[in-house]
Amino acid sequence: MLIKCYGAAPQGIEAVIVTIEVHAVPGFEFTLVGLPDNAVKESHERIIAALSVNGYNKPRHTLTINMAPADIKKEGASYDLPLAIGILAAEEEVQTKLLEQYLIMGELSLDGSLQPIHGVLPIALAARKAGYKGLILPAQNAREAAVVDSLEVYGLSHIQEVVRLLNGTQAFTPTQVDTAAEFRQHAFSSELDFSDVRGQENVRRAMEVAAAGGHNMLMVGPPGAGKSMMAKRLSSILPPLTLEEAVETTKIYSVAGMMARRKEQNGKASALIVQRPFRSPHHTVTDVALVGGGSNPQPGEISLAHNGVLFLDELPEYKRSALEVMRQPLEDRHICVTRAKLSVDYPASFMLVAAMNPCPCGHYGENNPAHPCTCTPAQIHRYLSRISGPLLDRIDIQCDIQPVPYSMLKDAHPSESSATMRERVIKAREIQKERFTSYNVTTHSPIHCNAQMTPKMVREYCKLSDECDRLLAFAMEKMGFSARAYDRILKVARTIADLAQSTEICPPHLLEAINYRTLDKMD
Repeated sequence: MLIKCYGAAPQGIEAVIVTIEVHAVPGFEFTLVGLPDNAVKESHERIIAALSVNGYNKPRHTLTINMAPADIKKEGASYDLPLAIGILAAEEEVQTKLLEQYLIMGELSLDGSLQPIHGVLPIALAARKAGYKGLILPAQNAREAAVVDSLEVYGLSHIQEVVRLLNGTQAFTPTQVDTAAEFRQHAFSSELDFSDVRGQENVRRAMEVAAAGGHNMLMVGPPGAGKSMMAKRLSSILPPLTLEEAVETTKIYSVAGMMARRKEQNGKASALIVQRPFRSPHHTVTDVALVGGGSNPQPGEISLAHNGVLFLDELPEYKRSALEVMRQPLEDRHICVTRAKLSVDYPASFMLVAAMNPCPCGHYGENNPAHPCTCTPAQIHRYLSRISGPLLDRIDIQCDIQPVPYSMLKDAHPSESSATMRERVIKAREIQKERFTSYNVTTHSPIHCNAQMTPKMVREYCKLSDECDRLLAFAMEKMGFSARAYDRILKVARTIADLAQSTEICPPHLLEAINYRTLDKMD
């Protein structure tokens, strides 16, 4: 007897359908092939125990189980349930007529209960694409899978329920999620708001420009000036996620096994990530943890920050190697992790926001007699040189930040809210969307904001008048800007013009962009 049932193997943020073939002949042996890892090989013991506890007969045949395609490694305990169902079907405990219509995944406990698994959303999308009627999986994962429409999702709690469903002895109601309604309900919910910030008008403006153009940003200032506070509020002024972006972001968190830890206010497992991510790894983070990888590749911090913000506080304290591995993802907006027998691609289109002190003691340039700078010029130079030129080349906006005076701290008048700032950002993004429409029709790597413009596009969309050209030439000569600053200044100036609803880059826009080159002026 040959039985077939179906599962899926996550590959990056996608999934590949796995056919589980169970061949039964008289005997008492068990063989599992198809490139399973140790966790999959151990499933035999878990399955036998679960079947025995729940009153099912132990297999009376020699079972040869193949997991195809054999060139894709099968990892984890999520194949317990389809393997168990295949064995029960071979032993004629489960009817086979529905096995071809449903994709089955889940981890088994020894008592037969189902435990949640990783990568559910990519699996659900793969099931729909392959034409399956539905998906059977643990109840904890049902809402996440139900985001995918045109797919019956049965979230069950026990293997006995799965058997009854496949045998038609009990009817179950598919899990349904109103994706659009849930998306709209939680799209703008944020506890952090720029109205909490006192003073720092120049930094608020710089962050608005960064959000409007998708520019990477570096804040330089003494300890306690509010760098972290401002960075944490940047997500609140970014444009809301589109449904497509939300699904792509959720796929990453699903593969990383982080969806189960994300809870909504009502206590239900989150079905979809609807707010832009904000990731802030500690400066001791390793290269692999930052960009992804490992023996069993997993998404890193740069991928978890996809469509959101990656905040690196105390930038010079990060390992040089960890910072350097970000150079390529910052440029290409994705990371390819290659191992001997595996290559996976993770998206990594994020805004980099970094913060640092101006010197080791943190008080250089601060007009405060109580905290004079004690660093020598050589120490300051070594400190700043921890950030390589190629990495700095990918940071468009460099902004000074100074401590807020007491008179502003005690001011009870609320500052401008994030909602007001976000409205201006959205209007600027709409201009950019219209600008790049013709380009995006003919490319597989669409441009969403000014920061992503190619050199050719900079020449096309950032043309300067004679007055602006003379102004920029003077600034580059007088202030000693490097050549790497040229394109950055033009991109930022283009964004400032968009915020002002101007079709041309005017001298005030260019002057403001020039002012956002703090470290260049410190060189």
